[in-house]
Amino acid sequence: MTKFYSLIILLDMGRMIRIEYPGALYHITSRGNERKNIFMDNSDRLKFLKYLEDYHERYGILIYCYVLMDNHYHLVLETPQGNLQKVMHGINGGYTIYFNRRHKRAGHLFQGRYKGILVDKENYLLELSRYVHLNPVRARIVKHPEEYEWSSFTGYLDQRKRLKWIQYSSILSIFGQDETTATQNYYEFVKKETPWSECNPLENLYGKAILGDKVFVNQIKTLLQDLPISGEITERNSFIEYINPDDLINAVAQEFRVSEGELRKKGGKNNTARKVAIYLVHKYTSLKNEEIGSIFGNVHYSTISKTSISIDEEMAHNEELARLVKGVISNFKT
Repeated sequence: MTKFYSLIILLDMGRMIRIEYPGALYHITSRGNERKNIFMDNSDRLKFLKYLEDYHERYGILIYCYVLMDNHYHLVLETPQGNLQKVMHGINGGYTIYFNRRHKRAGHLFQGRYKGILVDKENYLLELSRYVHLNPVRARIVKHPEEYEWSSFTGYLDQRKRLKWIQYSSILSIFGQDETTATQNYYEFVKKETPWSECNPLENLYGKAILGDKVFVNQIKTLLQDLPISGEITERNSFIEYINPDDLINAVAQEFRVSEGELRKKGGKNNTARKVAIYLVHKYTSLKNEEIGSIFGNVHYSTISKTSISIDEEMAHNEELARLVKGVISNFKT
């Protein structure tokens, strides 16, 4: 029996219900804005994998498989802390900052928010891993999944290619007691000739958000019916997931009638507006202080926290500043 506790339900602006709880398993996809590439070369792919490793170490997320395509990626991951939105916002947000700086661009990299499907681990983990690993084959990039370099599948077949933060043993242990047998059996499972319609587990979604058998779906439905959903949602939780730091900085620039460049520039003239921008990016995103510092002219990470505290303190007695900050948030959310 699956245990659900510390449940968080986030309303996705009327489009989808997002469910978070410790131990939840998800299938994650994120695509490039306007279907453009999110990986230009292998350096980009390696950097993205480094973000996955960092967030594994930082939050203990368990990653079972991945595949990096040119304009999108797939992940199957578990969140022991029940914090998917924080993890994914950090990964996508941090990678966007890196990508924009490296390729001298600005604005959105990803097409809206990521898509996260809650998965019944007991009944769908294996099928989902096959689906993810066959992605390059379906795209006709390779004939066999092991030929694609930027996938976790190669690590399942060859110990020398394994990454320390991928949960290979969780899946392989199902296919045999010893390494050789398990590897061969999993390989045959993934390559088993099955009509695409039958090996696409995502055809069986419930409410566009849940992949599971009837028992699993009914457990989730019961929780959604019994819990006072509105009471589970805080303003910050329903707001934070959709924040792109570039958009937030743009909103500050409009409210304070200054240029975005002035806000980002270290030592700029509009010091108050710049501090407000730093404060809001710090408060309403899950980016690390070092990442926020890189947005604002590579200021030291300690400056980010100090600036946020100073703005909080000043708003307590400066009604005009508090009004302006509230205006930024209100305009951004509408």
